[in-house]
Amino acid sequence: MKVLAFRHVPFEGIGRIAPLLENRGIACDYADLYVDGATTPDIAAYHGLIFLGGPMSANDPLPYLDRERALIAEAVERGQPLLGICLGSQLIARSLGGDVHRNPQREIGWFDLEFTDLAANDGLFSGIPGPETVFHWHSDTWELPPGAVRLASSKACKNQAFRAGSNVYGMQFTWK
Repeated sequence: MKVLAFRHVPFEGIGRIAPLLENRGIACDYADLYVDGATTPDIAAYHGLIFLGGPMSANDPLPYLDRERALIAEAVERGQPLLGICLGSQLIARSLGGDVHRNPQREIGWFDLEFTDLAANDGLFSGIPGPETVFHWHSDTWELPPGAVRLASSKACKNQAFRAGSNVYGMQFTWK
C-alpha cells in the first residue's frame, strides 16, 4: 500500500504521520509540483493522497496549485482518500466549492481546538475529548464546501477541520 504526499516547499514532509503509516506497512512518495519541469504523477497508482502546507495561498495564481486542484477533483471523483493539512485543506476546500479567504485573525502558535459533536463519532477524530492543544500557522481559512461537515474549531478560526463524504479530510493545524 502506498500514499502520495504533495509538498509545496522543499523542507515540508509528513512529519509525525510517517511512523503511523510505517506501522501499518504504508509507504509514502512525494510529489513536488512546485519544481520547474515536475511531471504530474499518476494518482491512480496510490491508495490515498496527502496535501501538505506551504506559505502560499490556495488563491494564488500558481500553475502547480491549479494542477493540484485538478488532481484533487480527480481523486474525489475516483473515491480516493484525501487528507489536506493547512494549505492542503484550503486546496481541498476550494476544489470542493468552498470559499478560501483571509481569516479575521492570523493563528500562529499553540492554541486549543474544540471538537464538534460530529467529531465524537468520526473515524479520524473519535476518542479525542478536547480541548486539544495543536499547532497553527495560517492566515487563510475556508468556508465549508457544500455537503461537508465541521469537525473542529478554535477561538480565532471557526473552521479548523472538516470531512467531506467518508474519506476526504481537511485540517488547518498539526498535532504536537
